[in-house]
Amino acid sequence: MRYQYIIIVIFLIFCSVCPDLFAQEHSHHPSTATIVTSTIDPQPLLAQVVRLKEALSFLGSSLSQKDEERITKLQAEPLTQEIVKKIQEIVDPYCLAIVSINPEARVKVERGIAPAKLMETGWTSFLVKIINDAGATAALQVESPNALPPIHLSSGQPVVVPRDIITSGQSGNRFVDIQMYRERPMLPHLSGVKLEYAIVQIYSKEAGQREVEIGFNIGQGSQDIGFRNAIAVLFDIHPAVKVILNIKDDNGQPTMASFVISDSINRVPGRLSGVYPLPSRRVADYDEYPDLFFQKQVYRKAGEHVFLAPGKYTITFTRGPEYIPLTKQIIVPYDKDKIEISFQLKRWINLAKLGWYSADHHVHAAGCTHYDSPEEGVPPVNMWRQSLGEDLNVAAVLSWGPSWYHQKQYFTGKDNPLSTKSNVLHYDVEVSGFPSSHAGHIVLLGLKEDDYPGTTKIEQWPSWTLPVLKWAKGQGGVVGYAHSGWGLEPVTPTNDLPNYIVPRMDGIGANEYIVTVTKGVVDFYSAGDTPVPWELNMWYHTLNCGFRTRLAGETDFPCITDEKVGQARSYFNAEQSTSVNYDNYIQSLKKGRCYVSEGGSHIMNFAVNKLEVGTQESELLLKKSQNVNVSANIAAYLPVEQSASYKDIAQRPYDKNPFWHIERARIGSSRKVKVELIFNGEPVDEVEITADGKSNPVKFTYSIKRSGWIALRILGSSHSNPIFIEIDGKPIMEKKSVEWCIAALDQCWKKKEPNIRPEEKTAAKTAYDEAREVYKRMLNTLQ
Repeated sequence: MRYQYIIIVIFLIFCSVCPDLFAQEHSHHPSTATIVTSTIDPQPLLAQVVRLKEALSFLGSSLSQKDEERITKLQAEPLTQEIVKKIQEIVDPYCLAIVSINPEARVKVERGIAPAKLMETGWTSFLVKIINDAGATAALQVESPNALPPIHLSSGQPVVVPRDIITSGQSGNRFVDIQMYRERPMLPHLSGVKLEYAIVQIYSKEAGQREVEIGFNIGQGSQDIGFRNAIAVLFDIHPAVKVILNIKDDNGQPTMASFVISDSINRVPGRLSGVYPLPSRRVADYDEYPDLFFQKQVYRKAGEHVFLAPGKYTITFTRGPEYIPLTKQIIVPYDKDKIEISFQLKRWINLAKLGWYSADHHVHAAGCTHYDSPEEGVPPVNMWRQSLGEDLNVAAVLSWGPSWYHQKQYFTGKDNPLSTKSNVLHYDVEVSGFPSSHAGHIVLLGLKEDDYPGTTKIEQWPSWTLPVLKWAKGQGGVVGYAHSGWGLEPVTPTNDLPNYIVPRMDGIGANEYIVTVTKGVVDFYSAGDTPVPWELNMWYHTLNCGFRTRLAGETDFPCITDEKVGQARSYFNAEQSTSVNYDNYIQSLKKGRCYVSEGGSHIMNFAVNKLEVGTQESELLLKKSQNVNVSANIAAYLPVEQSASYKDIAQRPYDKNPFWHIERARIGSSRKVKVELIFNGEPVDEVEITADGKSNPVKFTYSIKRSGWIALRILGSSHSNPIFIEIDGKPIMEKKSVEWCIAALDQCWKKKEPNIRPEEKTAAKTAYDEAREVYKRMLNTLQ
């Protein structure tokens, strides 16, 4: 008897789980179903049910084999009213609800006779029977208070409005996702015939007995009176299978990794409906693991788990850009409550072993794609998992305008206690959503104090950037502009680099940098997250004026991109240190002992005449014109075959995200990329290397005839910091760049002056005028 009982239980589970939960034998006695007996044209009904069968098969929720055979046989029978009755006898037992639309287009709903069974973390497909006396052709909509968003998206404000607060109880009661399936071969709307069927899909985050209220309508005002357009269904929800992930790093040690788990079924276009755990039901602060709802991936360390419904899945696993993404097919069985699966990660390069560590100085825990409620953004532990899962050695989490007063509690001026010898989490500040934001967002690293003197509110901060930069520098901070390219688009569009067209100066990037760079208060210039020609063009021109701002990589997660942290990075040299620390990192930024990369290519040990970048002020003094020897170790990785998605990235315009990606550097369909030698912003030599993951010693010989700066780049993927070369004590200065800077400065004042407070305008105008004089003096020396 015991074994018979087990067999029965397994069969019941089989009948109720995703993706093969729909196939089940039903009673074909329609005594408890609503059989429509009025005259109905059998041909469109039969055609629709055939399409219904095909759609269910695609969704992995087929009708039982016996019922499929019966529908097939009906296609050979005469099209009579008997066909109509037989179709209902076959299909009605799968219906969760019966929707009636009266001649006035009012919608009434009754419970169907399908068993109310769901599967935790899986989709269950049910049918909906529609009796359409109105001949309506609108789309049938489904709704449920239990399927409302369990979070309130970020409003971008410093505080949460009380009406937007979602309590823990409200969030916990929003445990299902419900969708009508409208894709081919189904129609996106009702056909207008008197009788047809639709597919409704239900995902449950929970197990056990749960009541779900389900309503239907065909548009505003179509609901029937007296709450008759909704039904309450008590579901039995079977527990999912606990899938334990045994993860080993490339070196065999347990680690954290990124997992995208999919059943490859696109149920709802534009939504991650085939990804698990279902993103729309993730609530990072209340769930067992802090998975973010806007990402496909989840992060798990060795020994942790996910819950999956029985079925077939594809798992893509990796750990940041130094790893090769791998794929594994798994089957989660019906007859077990726990399984273990092993994953072995594979690197194509290990930068830390070569002395280079990765960092992203622009990561947010609140605002943009994050949510304001039930918590105001996410706490440090959530960001810690993101950082570890992407193999990011240093993550600077920046508090900014949204949820400022809540998030600033995590600022201490020290590394977060979660930090280790290999990975550092540190809270600092982006001045964004503040009065000066119109002039350019600025990143303040290494602060000891995060409140501007004399202020208690964001609104009291300065309305232009120079005072803030001076204050941050005064306390030992390392500072620079964020997402530099915004606002630097040329007024006449071009992708030339460099170009000499005046920038718009109407954005929130490195706009006022054109002024503050002359004051010596800018340490770094951010790159990697805006269009390459826009961001690099201004940096090139200011380097050509003799300024020595260093380049630093950032992502601006989850604003410019919410895919992952570290999508653009700085790789910095720790100067023989065996551990990573924040001060070492920000000083490397300040000295330029780093390069920028999205992780697909690397420019290591760049040197001119054996002077390595970031050492000895990156300055090479020569007495006369001569040849210089340029060297570096270059590594890059491209898949041998260019996938369709990567080909799409390669062909995108330069102003479409991702702005930096190794595929943008691929030469044709080959596996080669071009390494360029840059002198004063112009490419003067190049060499091609194979992007097979191997390190390539690259050497150039270049004849230096005037003072200038030299750098290496793989355009669209990586860029070194410059080495500055002075010949006979003459400064680096290019006339056309100086003239460009003057024009850019005038344009900046024109655009920014209206948003500077009246009481600050005199000081701002003085600073702009003084900057103009600096550039004009340069021009005078070039006459």
